[in-house]
Amino acid sequence: MTPAAPLADEALLARLVAFDTTSHKSNREIADFICGYLDRPGVRITRHATGDGAKLNLILSAGPVDDRGLVLSGHMDTVPAECEGWKSDPFTLTTRDDAYVARGAADMKGFLALAINRFADADFARLRHQLALLFTHDEETGTQGARRLVDEPKGVPPLPRATIIGEPTGLRVLRMHKGHLRLRLTFTGVPAHSGFPHLGVNAVEAAGRAIVALAELRRTLEGERPPHAEHFPEVPYVTLNVARVDGGGATNVVPADCLLDVGVRLLPGMSVDEMVDRVRAAVDGAVSRVPFELTILGETPPMIAAEDAPIYRMLAGEMGQRETASASFGTDAGWLSRLGLDCVIWGPGSIEVAHKPNEWLPVAEFVRAGERLTRVVHRACVEGLA
Repeated sequence: MTPAAPLADEALLARLVAFDTTSHKSNREIADFICGYLDRPGVRITRHATGDGAKLNLILSAGPVDDRGLVLSGHMDTVPAECEGWKSDPFTLTTRDDAYVARGAADMKGFLALAINRFADADFARLRHQLALLFTHDEETGTQGARRLVDEPKGVPPLPRATIIGEPTGLRVLRMHKGHLRLRLTFTGVPAHSGFPHLGVNAVEAAGRAIVALAELRRTLEGERPPHAEHFPEVPYVTLNVARVDGGGATNVVPADCLLDVGVRLLPGMSVDEMVDRVRAAVDGAVSRVPFELTILGETPPMIAAEDAPIYRMLAGEMGQRETASASFGTDAGWLSRLGLDCVIWGPGSIEVAHKPNEWLPVAEFVRAGERLTRVVHRACVEGLA
């Protein structure tokens, strides 16, 4: 088939933001559009679908099947656009004050549009090494799509090692980020009439004692400096956040249940098991009569790329960046690095405007990112990374 002429970057971004890819919805429509837009001889398409087919990771590649070349990666989902304060339709690309405004403009359909068009513009006959797009589902709800690629590797074709994750970094090259460990503590007491509290065991009170113990653990963590802490100058330690409390019911009943949801952001190289043990020990020391269960709700692993990784050296050189930069938020790179990929984080826009009403992406930065990405694709896939 003869492919349609590629859209301009801005026009393609407008098409992408028009798809409502809020995480709780299927992403099949946008995935079908991307496949149709790029389908031509020489393109290999892998649809890495969930069991029910409602969600899928998408991998498209061209050129020799080897571990050299370049992966351009991003997530197709967005957070909801239901918050108040939008001045325009969040699913219609609007230009205001020299910026594109829409849900996902910065996080991260701007990068998706640039990556898709660099793939569409590539002369496959000149590719000495593989060029691949890797787009995931459900990054916003805990990097679930990227984790499936690790858990179900049989569905993943061979990929180049060098990988750019296009999160909004203001075009700074990040070679590491913290992870996010999501835990749930469930306390089980004994219900009773509040007039006879000695006949029951109050699960909410136990959770309260656990919160105090977790606050003490948080303060301890703030005083520690794990390896790589110097690269996170704003928050050079593990953060622990008691984010949700839910328990009890009627005021005349001793509550028999209560749960706490806790988030912990680990630095690169830290052990999940060790942190879980520290949380369990802190709670166990504060709660005596009430049994509790600790479960892992989800995990976004931390990530670090070697300072001498070719993709890091090349992209940092392109941007004239000498200092090491990092992020306190998590990305798909934590899981993708477990596939053997060398990941760096780089893209247009600011994470500070993501997830907010009137999310925006500077037009000039979008254009500059496109120019740089064209050079990077050529260097990685035509010239070949050193």
